[in-house]
Order: sequence, then C-alpha cells, then structure tokens
Amino acid sequence: MRAPFTSDSCKESQLDSLNPQSWLQVERGKLSNFSSQASSSSSIESLIKVPEPPVHPFFKPVDYVEVLAQIHEELESCLPQERSNLYLFQYQLFRGLGEAKLMRRSLRSAWLKGGTVHEKLVFGAWLKYERQGEELISDLLVTCGKCAREYGPVDVSSELDVDISSGSHETLSMMNDKHISRSVSFKVGDEKIVCDRQKIASLSAPFYSMLNGCFSESLCEHIDLSENNISPLGFREISEFSMTGSLNEVSPNILLEILVFANKFCCERLKDACDRKLASLVSSRDDAVELMECALEENSPVLAASCLQVFLQELPDCLNDDRVVEIFSHSNKQQKMIIVGSAAFSLYCLLSEVAMNLDPQSDKTVFFLDQLVESAETNRQKLLAFHQLGCVRLLRKEYDEAERLFEAALNAGHLYSVSGLARLGNIRGHRLWAYDKLSSVISSVTPLGWMYQERSLYCEGDKRWEDLEKATELDPTLTYPYMYRAASLMRKQNVRAALAEINRILGFKMALECLELRFCFYLTLENYQAAICDVQAILTLSPDYRMFEGRVAASQLRTLVREHVENWTTADCWLQLYDRWSSVDDIGSLSVIYQMLESDAAKGILYFRQSLLLLRLNCPEAAMRSLQLARQHASTEHERLVYEGWILYDTGHCNEGLQKAEESINIKKSFEAFFLKAYALADSSLDPSFSSTVMSLLEEALKCPSDRLRKGQALNNLGSVYVDCGKLDLAADCYINALKIRHTRAHQGLARVHLLRNDKAAAFEEMTKLIEKARNNASAYEKRSEYCDRELTKADLEMVTQLDPLRVYPYRYRAAVLMDSQKEKEAIAELSRAILFKADLHLLHLRAAFHEHTGDVLAALRDCRAALSVDPNHLEMLELHSRVNSHEP
Repeated sequence: MRAPFTSDSCKESQLDSLNPQSWLQVERGKLSNFSSQASSSSSIESLIKVPEPPVHPFFKPVDYVEVLAQIHEELESCLPQERSNLYLFQYQLFRGLGEAKLMRRSLRSAWLKGGTVHEKLVFGAWLKYERQGEELISDLLVTCGKCAREYGPVDVSSELDVDISSGSHETLSMMNDKHISRSVSFKVGDEKIVCDRQKIASLSAPFYSMLNGCFSESLCEHIDLSENNISPLGFREISEFSMTGSLNEVSPNILLEILVFANKFCCERLKDACDRKLASLVSSRDDAVELMECALEENSPVLAASCLQVFLQELPDCLNDDRVVEIFSHSNKQQKMIIVGSAAFSLYCLLSEVAMNLDPQSDKTVFFLDQLVESAETNRQKLLAFHQLGCVRLLRKEYDEAERLFEAALNAGHLYSVSGLARLGNIRGHRLWAYDKLSSVISSVTPLGWMYQERSLYCEGDKRWEDLEKATELDPTLTYPYMYRAASLMRKQNVRAALAEINRILGFKMALECLELRFCFYLTLENYQAAICDVQAILTLSPDYRMFEGRVAASQLRTLVREHVENWTTADCWLQLYDRWSSVDDIGSLSVIYQMLESDAAKGILYFRQSLLLLRLNCPEAAMRSLQLARQHASTEHERLVYEGWILYDTGHCNEGLQKAEESINIKKSFEAFFLKAYALADSSLDPSFSSTVMSLLEEALKCPSDRLRKGQALNNLGSVYVDCGKLDLAADCYINALKIRHTRAHQGLARVHLLRNDKAAAFEEMTKLIEKARNNASAYEKRSEYCDRELTKADLEMVTQLDPLRVYPYRYRAAVLMDSQKEKEAIAELSRAILFKADLHLLHLRAAFHEHTGDVLAALRDCRAALSVDPNHLEMLELHSRVNSHEP
C-alpha cells in the first residue's frame, strides 16, 4: 500500500523517544492496573495522540454530482481531442471521492480516447504504474494463450505524424542557358562527394536557393561544406537519401551528425527520417537521457517521444535518476512541446502523483508541481495544480508560498482549499479567524462533512464535539471524528465508550490509523492479547506500516508486545481460528493466520485463507498480495494452479481461472480445484443448465480432504445452488450440515429456505441467531429486515446504517417508503444523505427517477448524467437518461 499523505514527515527515531517500553517492560502477572498507569497523563497522551487530519491534495468539489454531470455532458458534445483531458478531470474527482475502481476506469477511458501518441504514452504509463505488482497476472494470461500486455510500448515512429510539407521542395528544373552541370561535388574534409544537383536541391529551400538561385554556388561545380560538422560518411548518406528517400543502416553517431546537419539546412524530410531512425534505437534509460538532449536541441519530436516512453515505462524507478528529473523539471514551454506535444498537463499530473507517493516533501515533487502549474491552461487545471502545490508547500512549512497557492485555488473555484488557508491562519496564531473562515463557508453552501471536521480544529469543548458529530452525520467515512472522540473518552477513562467509538468505524472501514489507535488503547489497558491482534492485522494489511506518525515500525512494536502474551501451539492456533471464523471476527482471524505463518505449517493454504478474509474486509490490494504469496508458497503443482486460477478469477479473467482449475484437476483431484471450478463456472454463464454441473463439482469437492472452514463454505455454496434449482430439502440439509461444523453464515441460507417454505417467522428467527453469533453483522440485520413487518424492518435497517453507513439498500428502502407515502421531498433527502459521501449508481438512479416523477427535469437529468459517469453502460440508466433528455426544455 502506498504511503499516506501525512501532515508530518516520517523520520527515523528510536523507540525510546516514544517510551512504549514503560508500558511493556513488566512481568506477566505483575501488571499494574489501568488506573495507576492512567495517573501518568503524559504517558497516555504519548500513546493515544490523534494527529490532525491532513489537507489532502485532491480535487474535492462542493457538489461532485453536478461536476460529474457537467463532465458527462461535455463528453457528449466535445471534440475528440478534448476527451482525454475530461477523463483525466473525472479521474481526479473520483480520486477525491476515494473510488479506486472508478479512477482506474477513467484512466483507461483517457487512454482509449487519447487523440495523440503523447496522450497514449502518458495514460498507458499511468495505467501500468497503477497496476504495479500485477505483472504476474499478465504472465498468467500468457500461459492461458491470451495476450495481456495492453499498456506495453507503442511504436512511436509509426504512430507519430509530423508535418514536413512546408520543408519539401521537389525537383523543379531551373536549368538556364549557362548549361549548369547536372552534378555537383561537395568537399567534405579531404574528400569530394559527387551528387545530383537537383536531388540535393530538393532536400530543402536553402539548398534549392544555393544550387538553383542567384547565389554564386549555383554556378559552381565544386562547393566546400567542410565547416559544417559533417563527416564524409555522413554526407554520402545524405547524398544517398536525396536519391532514394531512405536512410541506410548506419551508426547512431552518424545519424546524429545527419540530424544536426539536416536541422541546420532545413532538410525536413531528411530530418524526419533521421528522427525516426534514431527513435527506433532508443532501448535503455541511458540511451534516452543522452538522446533526449539531442532531441530538444534539434527539435526532434519523434526521438523525444521515444525517449519519453522509456522514462514513463520505468516509473517510479526512473524518478530516482537525477538526470531524468532534470529533464522533466527544467523544461521550458518550447521543450515541453517537443517532449510531449499538447499533453504536458497530463504528463505532469502523472509525474506529480508518482513523486508525491514517493515523498511529498521532496524537491522533485515541487519541481513537477511547478511544471504542472505552468502547464495548466483551463480553470479546472489551474485549481487542481494550485491546490496540490499548496499542500506540498504546507508540508514543507513554506507558509507564504502555500498561502498564495491556496488563495489562487480558492479564487479558481476550489472551496476545499479554504482548509489549507485555515491551517495557515491557525499556525500563525489566528485561530478565531480560521474558525470564522470555516463558519462563513458552512453558511454559504450546502455543508459537507469535511467543513465541520475542519472547523472543529479551531474550537474546544462542546463546540468541538458538536462539530465532529455533525461531520460524522454528513460523512461517516471520515476517520478523524471517531478517533478524536475515542481518544477523548479514553483520557476520561471511559474505556467501554472509547472502544465502542473506535469499533464503530472499524466495523465498516479497515482504516490503518484506527487500528493503530485501538492498539494504543489496548496497550494502556495492558490487554496485550488484544493489542497483538490489532498490530498483526495492521502488518497483514501493510507489512511496512510505521506507527506513531511514522516513527516506529509496527513490526518492532509487535516484537515488544509478543513478550507479554502466551505462545500458542499449532493446535491452539487452529482452535482460535475456528472460534474467530465462526463468530465472523475477521480481524481476529487475520491476526491468528499471521501468527500461524510464523510456524512450519504449509504456508500456501494459510495465505489463501488470508486472501479470503481480506476480500471480505474490502481490501482487494492486500488480498491480491496474499494470493500471490499463496502461489509462491504452494507445495505442489496442482495447488499452485489453483491459486493462479483464483488470481485470474479475482481480476476479472473468469474463463482463464476456469482453465487453471481444470489443469489442476487433471494433475490431482482436490477440494480447492473443484471448488474453484464450480465458482468460476457459476459466474461465467447464466445458463440454468450449468447448475447441475456446478452441483456435481461442489459434491466432488466435498468428497475430497479439506478442513471444516472450507467444507462449511462449500456446503453453503451448494445449498445456494440447490435453492436456485428449487431443491429446498437438499438445500436445508446443506445449511444444517454447515452449521454443525460452525459455518455461521449458513443461517442466512437456511433463513431463505424458510421463507421459500412460507415460514417467515422461522426465517426471522434464523437471522436472529446469526446476529447473536456474528461479530460483524450489518449484513445480517439487512437480510433479517426482509423477514419482518414494516416497523421491525425500519428498525433493522436503521441498525444497518449505524453499523455500516456505506450499505445503500437501507437508504433506498427508506426513500421508497417515503415516496409511497407521497413524501417526495423527504424521499429525495434520504437518498441525498447517502449520495453526499458515496457515489453510488443505484442511489443516483433512484433519485433521478424521483426527480422525474416530481417533474424536476433538470435535477433528473443531472443525476442521470452523474450516474452514467459512474457506469456509462448501465442499460436502465441509459433508458432513463434518454427519456428524461427528451423532456429537457
């Protein structure tokens, strides 16, 4: 995972500077109680300090729906060459919303719609950079006979067109009565090279004038060119080119000679041929560095683009090369045009993002952002560039420059930049001014969660608490309010409330900083078993994570805490894993698996278990890393093929995943191979006839050796297939057998069977059992809401929203009920409540339909367009958009 954009630099420090040893250097069984430790307020403060939230370098509009709609509208009517910039802007908006999948899709659209080779190079490299660590997927696809190197190198020489018509002078005979010879010899050094006069004249206007015009050379048969830095070999190649129109295979040094000569004498066709020939020879970063200098001096766009491609394909490593940084950070406007044509803003957006991920405070980051500001042409581009550079200047404590940039961004329309100005005001001792500045913003627009969060930093006591409560109400995904409230409660020794508060957000968002805070709580409580659980979960998600504002490696803290917990045997670990898996304690399960990986147990299957948990916790990047580790540690060929199949399946390559499963079964029949094949087959086709095949595959899987964790999952899946086929008795048997081996989620399937048997009360009771057993049960409440009357449904869905505000079904249900009661405004407000912090297609679709129903065509059209930015191919949304669009005045 990439390093967060933190408010302070991550400096190395000794553990002693934090003194966690005072909490850990005590004997087990002789620990002092919490109240005596709590008497040392400075120790508690050092452990549960909550840093201010960073000012993010993202585009965060006040009304992202309106902006998405504008982008979609412009995409429908703009010129083709403008589309990639619009998709880039869309990418920046989704980045501010934290929508990783939508970000990548916008980048892909920018790449597909790129109107120039330079845009293809930039966005192709950007997509490759975003897919770091996914090289294995491409390799696996190749083994399945599928070409997957979609964003590989472009043949710049054949793709990039250069207009050379203005420099072309075909042979026009001007032979006069003086009977000038058809040939002419040029002295180059000690050699004389005989050329066709008119062929040489056709190379450029200067040669044409020299040989056919009023210059003295037009009457000469011998012309001295020795003072033009061209070798005899080089000029012979020029003569040959004048006859054939193509260059022979010569050394790069000779090509460079010819390029300089062609540029000096305006021989555009020769220069272009030489440019392309040199471009085809760029194969390494050293080549690119050396030849880029020549390309800039001689205005050779094809060579420059070829060098650019080499640099971009090596991101982020090439930014550790000072020579490359120098080229990118000190190019003037004319040089940027040679390097990247009209795509300079896109290029520096990419370079700035890579540099910020490496080190947001580095000089190279500033260099690239300076160039981004210089390249910005539209108002949208300027507000983004000003704000990003302002954030970096703020981190570097360059306050005057940061203030100027935030002011510029604010004036360009980026209201979020006011947060940077408020921080600067507070730093300079103008806290009341910062508070009033945010108050003015809140009163002037529809307020957002970040506005109240920001204002809370400039007040104390009840006012601060109220602002943070309002921030959570408007945007429950903000982590700082939960952390502040939890830390405040812990300082007041209200332990239960503090843990409940931090658990609120960890129930639906795996935020590392929140896990870290809870780890610190457990340290203060001397609950080392719980503390090690959290730090091991942290290390699973991010192996290189550093705690206490980046000063201490999490792995070091784990080593210290391990001294205060009992060592589990392998059998103990398996028992603990069953307990946590059965209670749907995903974080606890992650921790146990992390500990098991230190033993001599088979690591492949453990990493695979880890990946399943991480997917359940909505951590796809970490899950993919675990799957790749599972493949790496597979003990057999057939096991490795299964993990390769899951890697392909999880990245959307279902048929290739199915192929790997079949290869594994051909070597050895195993539970996991049959399970993968059944899973992939069920997902690859909607044909009902496939159900019998899926059933037989799962039945075969259950005959193979496996542990109860996976057998429970297979029984649960088999039950679902039986239900879909109407075989309710067989389904019930599967679910009951799954429950016997403590697969708790089987309650949900059994509830469905009860409902289909018209026993709604039994279905409700079954889901109640799941709620009682499961640690994370938002989904259980949501499912139980389908099995009760309206009042209980409402109560269950309110509980879902409390436990996981990101689940959209409760908002949609409540809105539909309000709409049925003819409370249109309240229904729309209910949807708007969630849309404020979640760009969800279904929420936007329903709100658009409500607006259409109430006759608000413009609002309906706005939501349709915004929804189509989220999913351009959604058929129902396209139909609604077409219908609403026809009513637009």
